[in-house]
Amino acid sequence: MKGVILAGGLGTRLYPLTYATNKHLLPVYNQPMIFYPIRTLVGAGISDILVITSGPHAGHFIRVLKNGKELGVKHLEYAYQEKPDGGIADALLLAEDFADNGNITVILGDNTTDSDIKKTVTQFKKGAVIFLKKIDDLEYLRKFGVAVFDEKNQEKIKTIEEKPQQPKSHYAATGLYIYDNQVFSHIRKCFPSRRGEIEITDVNNLYIRNNQLSWLELEGFWSDAGTFESLSKANQYWANKIKNEI
Repeated sequence: MKGVILAGGLGTRLYPLTYATNKHLLPVYNQPMIFYPIRTLVGAGISDILVITSGPHAGHFIRVLKNGKELGVKHLEYAYQEKPDGGIADALLLAEDFADNGNITVILGDNTTDSDIKKTVTQFKKGAVIFLKKIDDLEYLRKFGVAVFDEKNQEKIKTIEEKPQQPKSHYAATGLYIYDNQVFSHIRKCFPSRRGEIEITDVNNLYIRNNQLSWLELEGFWSDAGTFESLSKANQYWANKIKNEI
């Protein structure tokens, strides 16, 4: 299993902070944001990692991460998304050669979690697994892809709606996925949304239609860090956790 961290985009919701550097290099307590998803992958036994980035500060990653050895990464590669607003799935397509027909675990570079996903990664065979988190804050929930469950079987996802105004559940896609090597052919079947992006939600819905998608609720703490509010939340949690561990 290889790992892919999606760390592109322009970070417009965090202007003016991201005038200075890429969003995923901003601090979350005492570490750059991207250290957290790297540690999630390494903790799951994944040490072959591709970082996909974009925008004017892409070169900053090399100075911060170097070859990844200090974080437990055995092999670290970089890819550049030429269209930073092309969407998550558009960026993921750049990982096709890196995946080399194998399975991949994908995590957004602004995700911070202390959940242990090693068992799920180890047992994965084919299809797709998405990790969901229950979010009670309706305004915050609307920023994500939200699961719509089958009325007859609440364990089965019927579809995923991208940023719905009236969410049909409180379970959001966190930005942590496991895919087999069919993901790239699924991406090619998708068209840009009204936002002009190739949505990862559309890719996940293709897996659902093929009855090849399963889901798990992410245990422990999880937060993205893409807005001032969620960045502050992540900082507070990790500051308390790390201080208590010392």
